[in-house]
Amino acid sequence: MSSTVLVLASRLAVTAIATFLAIAVWSGTRDAAWMLIVIGIIAGYADILFSLLVEFGLAPQKLPLLGDFPLLAIIFSTIPWLFFSAAFIIMIRKKSGR
Repeated sequence: MSSTVLVLASRLAVTAIATFLAIAVWSGTRDAAWMLIVIGIIAGYADILFSLLVEFGLAPQKLPLLGDFPLLAIIFSTIPWLFFSAAFIIMIRKKSGR
């Protein structure tokens, strides 16, 4: 087992626990900010899962491309942070009263 697979597998295991707990929180909340954080955690899990599938050769690594970069890798690695950013924006707006 290569070190990349070991690192991805350990990240996948820890993120699986966080995803399970996030889904448990999601069922009990109606707050938009918390829901976006939960969605971001789930999207992060999908990112790690996609990376692991690429490492095993079960997912396309190069298709489609954005310039010289694989578009799916860019999307999967960016989406969780977009959800986290949106959640923090909502939290800041709530605190400032807007």
